Amino acid sequence: MLQEFKSFIMKGNVLDLAVGVIIGAAFGKIVNSAVNDLIMPLVGLFMGKVDFSNLFVTLSGGSYPTIAAAKAAGAPTLNYGIFLNTAIDFLIMALVIFMIVKSANKVRKAEEPAPAPPGRECPFCKSAVHDEATRCPHCTSELR
Repeated sequence: MLQEFKSFIMKGNVLDLAVGVIIGAAFGKIVNSAVNDLIMPLVGLFMGKVDFSNLFVTLSGGSYPTIAAAKAAGAPTLNYGIFLNTAIDFLIMALVIFMIVKSANKVRKAEEPAPAPPGRECPFCKSAVHDEATRCPHCTSELR
C-alpha cells in the first residue's frame, strides 16, 4: 500500500497540481494586494474619496462609523464594500488566467508538429497509404 501511495504521489499530474495550487495561492495574494492597495484606492479617489472596504449597511438600524465598531457592538451588517473588493479580485484573476491560458494555447499550437504528408495514394480508393505498404489499409487492394 505504501508503494502504491508513493507511485500515486510521484505521478506528474499530482506534482503539477500541487505546484499549481501553491503558485495559485501566492498569485491570489498578489492580486488581492493589487486590488486592495492599488486599484480600489484609485477607484475610491475618483468616486469622491470613498473607502470601499468600509462600505456597509447595518441591519439593526443603528449608526456606526466603521465595520469594526458595528461588529464590536454586535450589530449585523451587510458589508457590500468588501464584496465589491472580492468581486474585483475575482475579475482580475479571471482575466489574468484567461490571458495565461490563451498564450499557453498559442505556444502549444505553434509547437504542434505538422501532420506527416501521406506517402502515396491508393490507385483504387484514392486513400493515403504509407510508402512501404504492400496493401491499402482502407480497401485492402494490392499495391505495386
